[in-house]
Amino acid sequence: MRGRLITVILAGFLIGALGGTGALVLTRGGSGPNVETSGKALIGGPFALIDQTGKAVTDRDFRGKYMLVFFGFTHCPDICPAELQVMAASLDELGDKAKDVVPIFITLDPERDTQEAMAAYVKNFGQRFVGLTGSPQAIADAAKAYRISYSKFQEDKASRDYSIDHSALVYLMGKDGEYITHFAYGTSAAKMIETLRRYI
Repeated sequence: MRGRLITVILAGFLIGALGGTGALVLTRGGSGPNVETSGKALIGGPFALIDQTGKAVTDRDFRGKYMLVFFGFTHCPDICPAELQVMAASLDELGDKAKDVVPIFITLDPERDTQEAMAAYVKNFGQRFVGLTGSPQAIADAAKAYRISYSKFQEDKASRDYSIDHSALVYLMGKDGEYITHFAYGTSAAKMIETLRRYI
């Protein structure tokens, strides 16, 4: 299945995210090489998008709150809804502290994911979710800031239907908008909750 190419995309992310000021160090221990990172991961940055109510928002509108950020698209058959469900379950379990976290779903398919489409989609995961869309360029800029790889493809060239291969990482961003950590696709709600409680 084409969506399973995500592992390749994730590998590219992990290499690219450490670029710039970051450094990757390999050391050998008794059971093989260990990976250590130093420096600051260049993940996150300014964005200017439209939320599901039609309001123009930027990254600065979320200052003072933690952000759980996931990029995907509403026509995604499995990965996106699964990740958003894990985010929702984790925040439900977090209790009162969840009020300090804004779960954000940013589309990679602005052609189909209008404000109305995003509003209908994110309400399936709870009232606290924010769905963001925008122009193709605004989406591309946000994806670049978060080191998201994505590409449209059509299996049937005669059809207008298409899908999108994309990185599937959930990012935890701090109250200052800075990157804290990320969750790989398939992270359980229990593991996400454990990590959130460590930082929030």
